[in-house]
Amino acid sequence: MASTILSAPEREQKRSFILLFLALMLVMFLASLSQMVLASALPTIVGELNGIEHLAWVSAGYLLAATIMMPIYGKLSDVFGRKPLIVIAVLLFLAGSVVGALAGDMNWLIAGRAIQGMGGGGLMILSQASIADVVPARERGKYMGLLGAVFAVSSVAGPLLGGWFTDGPGWRWAFWMNLPIGILALVAVIAYLRIPLKAVERGRTDVFGMILMAAATTGIVLVVTWGGSTLAWDSPEILGLIVGSVVSLVLFLIVESKADEPIIPLTLFKDLNFNLSTIASLLISVAMFGAIGYLPLYFQMARGESAINAGLLMIPMMATLLITSVGTGVLVSKTGKYKSLPIYGTIILTIGLLLLGTVTLTTPIVVIGLYMALVGTGLGASMQILTLIVQNSFPNNMVGTATASNNYFRQIGGTLGTAVVGSLFVSRSSTMLATVLPAPAEGEAGVTFNSFTPEIIRNLPEDVRLPVIGAFNEALMPLFGWMVPLALVSVAVLLFIKAKPLSTKVEGDIMPEALAEGQLIMNDDDEPGRVDKRI
Repeated sequence: MASTILSAPEREQKRSFILLFLALMLVMFLASLSQMVLASALPTIVGELNGIEHLAWVSAGYLLAATIMMPIYGKLSDVFGRKPLIVIAVLLFLAGSVVGALAGDMNWLIAGRAIQGMGGGGLMILSQASIADVVPARERGKYMGLLGAVFAVSSVAGPLLGGWFTDGPGWRWAFWMNLPIGILALVAVIAYLRIPLKAVERGRTDVFGMILMAAATTGIVLVVTWGGSTLAWDSPEILGLIVGSVVSLVLFLIVESKADEPIIPLTLFKDLNFNLSTIASLLISVAMFGAIGYLPLYFQMARGESAINAGLLMIPMMATLLITSVGTGVLVSKTGKYKSLPIYGTIILTIGLLLLGTVTLTTPIVVIGLYMALVGTGLGASMQILTLIVQNSFPNNMVGTATASNNYFRQIGGTLGTAVVGSLFVSRSSTMLATVLPAPAEGEAGVTFNSFTPEIIRNLPEDVRLPVIGAFNEALMPLFGWMVPLALVSVAVLLFIKAKPLSTKVEGDIMPEALAEGQLIMNDDDEPGRVDKRI
């Protein structure tokens, strides 16, 4: 039995890893907080900027940019190392925060969110890939669970902060606050991510693949967002986008099959677990981003809650997500078994979505909280484990690319979920409100859909307010029930996952430079882990 007493060098090695992991958690916190901080501020923002018809794009613009950038960050980090790419991602994220904070209209706000997304996509994916560089798959579950817990904490803190800023100094501080956090993350990354990169042969960067992937992704998102709502399905614009997306996708596959360093290697799709995990992640993300993104809006618009109370009401979902994310990660590390967890998690998620779809204005808030807790439990038991399954299917020199590719499709689901739910909500609510809002007298400025804020709704006459909040409820809550078939397909897909043994060490030998820097980890048996890459 190995001794539990660590020598001085071993203690320093373990301390270095803890600092490294805390740096990665801070990077993850910065990215995940930005996705949630606007959730409770959004109703006020779109009302003040007179652009509720563009509501979906405040979130979808971020997610679309993050989605496009994820595979790019993953591939380039496999070649050039994680550290320089994380630094670039943080700087882009901070630049987008400044643009968003200074936005004078919805176009500038959406542009700032897109720039944030260009950085945010890298922050999330590179944090996950960096853990895979230094932690064996068998031990990785608990660390991935902690990263999932960071998302859960930020998902509670984000709406609370957004609500506090909205009710207090103003929603623009939801952007300004990223600057001190981002600078701290930048310092932490520069100080602690110092593991040497194993020499690899570098081919030509896949620039054409990046361009074609961006074109295809953007076209697909625009088609599902505008089709049937903003534009007719048979309109020249939609038909042109469909043709352009298909052509871009075909050309992308051709380019990837011939590229020296493809941004998404087609060989990834030869692995069954990668395909199944990716399909399930995409479908689950539709529900995840739809629920998390629009429930704070529902609490403010339909239930009359303040922005900060809307954030507090998200706690049941995020608390259960945090607990199950950490708990399942520890369970996987102890037992090495993982296949059943995402299956059970997705079943619970399905039940939660089904119940949320039945919510009416008379449903008690406590009951809605219980439904949200089921959704959080399902997400916490599935999403991080699916990332682990993907990482365990490939060698270390492909972990960044594989993780990024999986997250790319996951973000596609999130982007589609956010855009489609937002688009349907806007179109359904505008149609319903048109029948209940009183028509203004000639020459009189009446209350319009675009200018609605929670404050305006609360101050409406009772005979007008009740039909308005009823319209918001009926426009949004049934959409969660519409997601149930997607969750059921995820359950069916996950049944075919093959339970491959989790590796108990990281590939490669300890490099002298890493030993000198003290960048090693200690396994449960107090034996140092092995690393072969600079982060």
